[in-house]
Amino acid sequence: MNEETQEEPVKEFFGADQFYIWLEEDKERIEYEATLPKVKKRGRKRTKKLYFDYINEKAIVAYNQETEQYKRDKLYREHINYPFNKLVENMIHTFKFYYFDVPYADVKAEVVAFLNEKIHKFTEGKGKAFSYFSIIAKNYLIIANNANYAKMKAKADVSVIDEQRDLGGEASYTDFQEVLRDFTDQFVEYYDNNLNVIFTNKRDIIVADSLLELFRIRQNIENFNKKALYILIRERTGLKTQNITKVVNKLKKDFGLMFKEYQRTGHFLRPKS
Repeated sequence: MNEETQEEPVKEFFGADQFYIWLEEDKERIEYEATLPKVKKRGRKRTKKLYFDYINEKAIVAYNQETEQYKRDKLYREHINYPFNKLVENMIHTFKFYYFDVPYADVKAEVVAFLNEKIHKFTEGKGKAFSYFSIIAKNYLIIANNANYAKMKAKADVSVIDEQRDLGGEASYTDFQEVLRDFTDQFVEYYDNNLNVIFTNKRDIIVADSLLELFRIRQNIENFNKKALYILIRERTGLKTQNITKVVNKLKKDFGLMFKEYQRTGHFLRPKS
């Protein structure tokens, strides 16, 4: 008996030359879309340009596939170096990683160098590059920061350390919210595509679909407290609380486990059945 073997499709090469062609076409698309009538979108409006977006992600993909070093250097210099540096800078100040016995510039350079060591491990289609490298940078800083904190604590008064820690001002959670937003978008897409597989009861499907719609129109997911969530779902479905609880608990459990894994690996993985 002959077994048929399916060959995996060969991915088209996407190096530096292909990236710059794609970039030019993308600019033309943006210029064309700017001439079209504006369509009002639901959800939160982003007020500033992201320092790490889909263009930088494409550049990383091209960088990993490119074989000529001078082309890799150009890609890195023009489209990867700045977002890596800005990401590390924001990560240090956001989470107040200030327990280091070397200058800030040296810490930043060290983490950026670590990102460069891991750049080849990024896989397109398994989560956004921003989230992936944010998690790598954060985990590296946590380990280094904790180790240095222990050393400093042994040598200095705790009040001195605390005063030093406050030099960066109040923490901003912009980067964390960006990671959460990226994950939530992928979570909603996954559930949308598998709703009839995950739930077999028609009533459960209606509840799940209503809950996903609330995720889609969210402005800030952190504002969804439990009471408000149930009220909104009841209004949308006409069902009682006891009919809603099972579905909410299922999505909540999957969301928590999958987001934890996403924070750890930077990849969106399906929940284990």
